[in-house]
Amino acid sequence: MVASGPRRQEGTSAPTPQRRGIRKGMYLLPSAFTAANIAMGYYAVMNALRGFQYMSESPGSNLQGAAIHFDNAAVAISWAILFDTLDGRIARMTKTTTEIGVQLDSISDVLTFGIAPAVLTYAWSYGSTFADGSPQHKFGWFASFMFLICGAFRLARFNVQAMRPRPLSEGTAKLDKKSFVGMPIPAAAGLLAALIHFNPTPLLSFGPQWGPLYSILVMVLVASLGALMISTIRYSSFKTVGGTRRSTHLTILFVVATGMLLWLFSRYVLLALVAAYALHGPLIKIASYFRRRSP
Repeated sequence: MVASGPRRQEGTSAPTPQRRGIRKGMYLLPSAFTAANIAMGYYAVMNALRGFQYMSESPGSNLQGAAIHFDNAAVAISWAILFDTLDGRIARMTKTTTEIGVQLDSISDVLTFGIAPAVLTYAWSYGSTFADGSPQHKFGWFASFMFLICGAFRLARFNVQAMRPRPLSEGTAKLDKKSFVGMPIPAAAGLLAALIHFNPTPLLSFGPQWGPLYSILVMVLVASLGALMISTIRYSSFKTVGGTRRSTHLTILFVVATGMLLWLFSRYVLLALVAAYALHGPLIKIASYFRRRSP
């Protein structure tokens, strides 16, 4: 009597546990970059506090030691921008996007691109330049706090827009991948980090005449970045770059050239790149306004 039951056909093989394990391991790769992002944010906050402690212990005598810590914090934020860019792209490429990964990415951005640059800018500029309790010092607290709040609101709005794609005229829903509404918080944090990396020496070193003036200008910059984050000005996302074969080759060439320039002239190239990205949104908005007014 022949036993009945399912029989494996010739030429077929059952899926191996090893491949299933590799597939499950791919879900950990984007989270690893997100964890690196959080680590850079924590490292930046600790270096900012350490640099501020240097100036508190001996004001004006150990500015060079404080500058080293401030520069380390600024470089950490720059590395975090790279990790934040890679985790999203890797998740989309490997199709390992998860809900917990999206939420973890937003939480990490609040720390690395909200708290870290706010604390770093405060310690590097107006926190050490103005006397504690003075009106300028209090306004510096307020500027850093508003930068953090605007960044958190920008992330919350981005999550809502990602879950609720905008309806098109045809009635279908589509997510606008070509642009961001409002300045992305990594770009705002990157501009502050690039500025501090360009001149990591605390603004206290410029003396009683120029130090307060530069600190007030930094307050204006922090407030302007907060306003740009919650604005409706559109910024390019560059998510569609490299869609074709020719554009992929040009993108790789541009990335390699930019990486080499950053390695050789990081203080100048990083500031120029981030400043250009921060300005291109308002400039495009102004240009479109004049185009609408022209006949």
